[in-house]
Amino acid sequence: MQRKSRAAWLAAPAIALALVYLLNASWLAEKRPGKPTLISHRGVYQTYHRKELGRDECTAVRIYEPEHDYLENTLASMEAAFDYGADIVEIDVHPTTDGEFAVFHDWDLDCRTEGHGITREHSMEYLKTLDIGYGYTFDGGETYPFRGKGVGLMPTLEEVYRHFPDRRFLINIKSGSRREAKKLDEYLRQRGLPLKGPLLAYGAPKPMETLRKLRPDAWLFSRESVKECTYRYLLLGWSGYVPEACRKGAVIAPNTWHWALWGWPDRFIQRMEGAGSLIMVLDYRNQKRGVHGIYRPEEIDFLPADYRGALWVEKIEVIGPYAKQKFARPSAE
Repeated sequence: MQRKSRAAWLAAPAIALALVYLLNASWLAEKRPGKPTLISHRGVYQTYHRKELGRDECTAVRIYEPEHDYLENTLASMEAAFDYGADIVEIDVHPTTDGEFAVFHDWDLDCRTEGHGITREHSMEYLKTLDIGYGYTFDGGETYPFRGKGVGLMPTLEEVYRHFPDRRFLINIKSGSRREAKKLDEYLRQRGLPLKGPLLAYGAPKPMETLRKLRPDAWLFSRESVKECTYRYLLLGWSGYVPEACRKGAVIAPNTWHWALWGWPDRFIQRMEGAGSLIMVLDYRNQKRGVHGIYRPEEIDFLPADYRGALWVEKIEVIGPYAKQKFARPSAE
């Protein structure tokens, strides 16, 4: 009797481990059709070098020699991003003194434009007079290739939604204010926006918490919610549980962490899709560069051909066509 009890006691851990393995076995997950969701950061824009880049430094004076004529957060830039294969374009917004929301990245105007001061302390009427290409230079100020070409190109948020009624946008709220989240919600409701699908937004925790209460169907995340999601899933994901922080938002999956993500790839993706979330794969092999979006094709070569999560893309004009070929599914015969 004692031998049977001891054998059962010894077998229990093995059975538990087997159950955990089967529960998280990627090969047992349902293979669903689909393709990656490409999120184009800023649309097609002038990329810049990041060496010794400070948090508040002007990036317009750090651009590489231009390979195209597009400027970030403009209608032309967004159009080009969609043409290159983007499913979602990320944009930045600021409230203005006359009740609008300007689509513009910088907190102040001095870097990219000939204007001065805090962006949100001006009217949209004034912002429309500025040249958003004024400050760009790749050769230390010897030439300014976009000066005079960006006058009047700063759009309002409504203009963006109306111009692309069948497209999706991820809005970056630049401040940490709950009041700004309420203002954005009121602005969108008054205009019946967005025109397609739920609101997609990210930013600081407080405005995201406020928007979650105002719009339960919205897809929202913050840097803090992403961290909480990751840590909680690492702790509890073995059971199949998807933490609240992972629901209807973003889940970051650096490629060096895949071994630790329970059920990676298919079971993990299936769980997050069931929770209404998108997985965003980032390249973290070169830790000196830190976590960043996708610039080069080789940064997604490690992904399987049937990957259907999201990709945060910096150079959509390069990655879009490459991803279309890499993740193409053979036609059914």
